[in-house]
Amino acid sequence: MTSDLAITDSPVLAVARRAREAAADLAPLPRRAKDAALLAIADGLVARSAEITAANAEDVARARAAGTAESVIDRLTLNDERIAAIASDVRDVAGLPDPVGEVVRGYTLPNALDVRQVRVPLGVVGIIYEARPNVTVDAAALCLKSGNAVLLRGSASAYRSNTALTGVLRDAVASVGLSADVIQLVPGESRESVQELMRARGLVDVLIPRGGASLIRTVVEGSTVPVIETGTGNCHVYVDARADLAMAVGILLNSKAQRVSVCNSAETLLVHQDIADEFLPLALAALAGAGVTVHGDEAVLKAAEGSPATVVPATDADWETEYLSYDLAAAVVPSLDAAVAHIRRWSSGHTEAIVTASQSAARRFTQLVDAATVAVNASTRFTDGGEFGFGAEIGISTQKLHARGPMGLPELTSTKYIVTGDGHVRGEAEQTVGGGDTAV
Repeated sequence: MTSDLAITDSPVLAVARRAREAAADLAPLPRRAKDAALLAIADGLVARSAEITAANAEDVARARAAGTAESVIDRLTLNDERIAAIASDVRDVAGLPDPVGEVVRGYTLPNALDVRQVRVPLGVVGIIYEARPNVTVDAAALCLKSGNAVLLRGSASAYRSNTALTGVLRDAVASVGLSADVIQLVPGESRESVQELMRARGLVDVLIPRGGASLIRTVVEGSTVPVIETGTGNCHVYVDARADLAMAVGILLNSKAQRVSVCNSAETLLVHQDIADEFLPLALAALAGAGVTVHGDEAVLKAAEGSPATVVPATDADWETEYLSYDLAAAVVPSLDAAVAHIRRWSSGHTEAIVTASQSAARRFTQLVDAATVAVNASTRFTDGGEFGFGAEIGISTQKLHARGPMGLPELTSTKYIVTGDGHVRGEAEQTVGGGDTAV
């Protein structure tokens, strides 16, 4: 632990210390204790829905008065239906297997020494996120189930919502005998509290940022606490030469317009030139019906002549933009390889989709595209912990270390080795057991 942590008694570090103590008590608890807390949380959310929505209404009103974009307000908004869905997700998490104690691998060495690698909680997990109060519950539920204490630092724009939600969560876990400090809201609405959390190395084991590119970059570049990087979603749908056109239109519409304010919505359409003349009129008409503005290259602009679609010229900025709105970049490409090259240049590594009836095209696309999820004949919207059967998710990682893609319970654990002997001692003859000689 650094000297700064030893001498500073700030509110942020105080909650981190309490979380560390609570995490130590939570880690060895059996599944039934954690599941009881989760079910109490679900019941509490429904029972206190009016209290939560009243606090949320204050946040939404302030956001609208400040001229906040509607896509952001959509993510900020809670209502009875959304709270019931969140509670249902918590119950789903309670029904999932407990990852703690799972044996990842186990074996007996030639000297009869028993070695097991088992899953253990990370410890104290800090979540830094923007105006999405549902993350408050999702993160708390997944951390609790995986035996971790959680420190929640949402945006100032959702502070009242998060305060109300955290109060419900803490009361619920305390009602079944757990320490309320396994779930805590980081105090303060200023950037200084975020910076302090990012420097709490020794008290916080890992940070997970969820939000836009600026937030993620700030946490990754400025934190002394280890970070699991989640990423923005510049997702592509590529319609191959051998695509079923009706299927392609359906997948495109769902990927783009089913919910535009989320990271797994599509932001770019790529169309093989061999089917562009036939497919683009269908796609543009469907997108127009959904209210989508298309930012197209020359071929798309030409195809839009006489179409009801709103189509404007695309620039390089469009290819790299995560719109989170009813906007979509679109281009015609000469080949699958050209689509892959475009994706390699502009993708954020989140989710990329191909629509094709060709097995060889699908195989080549999945081999060449480097992303956390590659979808074949399916919407980009399926990249989601709930859709993957994880219950809720803590985030979608676009990095390649420890966790990649939707992060559920196993991704919130580390491992430790348990080595069991019977009076074993190491001698010179055993220095290379296991294939190495670095530890002698």
